[in-house]
Amino acid sequence: MFGDQLARVWDLIYQTGRGKDYHAEAELVAETVRARNPGARSLLDVGCGTGEHMVAFGELFDHAEGVDLSEPMISIARDKAPHTTFHVGDMCTFDLGRSFDAVVSLYTAVGYLPSLDALSAALRRMAAHLTPDGVLVVEPWWFAEKFLDGHVAGDVVQEDGRTVARVSRTERRDDRAHMEIHYTVADGNGIQSFTESHSFGIWTRQQYLQAFADAGCQVEYVEDVLYCGMFVGCRA
Repeated sequence: MFGDQLARVWDLIYQTGRGKDYHAEAELVAETVRARNPGARSLLDVGCGTGEHMVAFGELFDHAEGVDLSEPMISIARDKAPHTTFHVGDMCTFDLGRSFDAVVSLYTAVGYLPSLDALSAALRRMAAHLTPDGVLVVEPWWFAEKFLDGHVAGDVVQEDGRTVARVSRTERRDDRAHMEIHYTVADGNGIQSFTESHSFGIWTRQQYLQAFADAGCQVEYVEDVLYCGMFVGCRA
């Protein structure tokens, strides 16, 4: 999961194909942070992926760093933002030895965590990296209340002589959503196919709120923004 093959097509699918506006999302997050901490100058992006948000955060904050578990994704991020510091690390255990005015985790990265205990652990790690007035912004995955069992999605994207087709199906197994994704990539060198299997926690809004409380944070949920809304919190 999140290996070289997926890293190479990620931006094409989500930015070019689905029109995800990373810069506008980063601006929204920066506005949200500064509404609560006007002097915020530093930011950490946890689960930063290929670094599209980080390019914008580097313009919006004096200092920005990113951390992600996937080395291939981090490699792409470093190419995009060579003057930004990126770390390969697990969001449940990372320790960068410094604090930030804002810590964010976007595009449902926390949904990949294996359990509610892991979610609480990750939020504790994020909160531990906040300055006293720091703001924590986390975008969840779909709440259990809104999850669509058996959902099927598909995309076909073309750019610079390359065509990428993506189809997926998601089904519920207990408190997890299992998504099987098939990719076909065609260019002048030939056609390749690969499959990804992803698993997300199907948790309720209340379970997320409890995880924030367990991490020592006061939090509010903002609906109808980003992909799945966002939790905005600070240390209690």
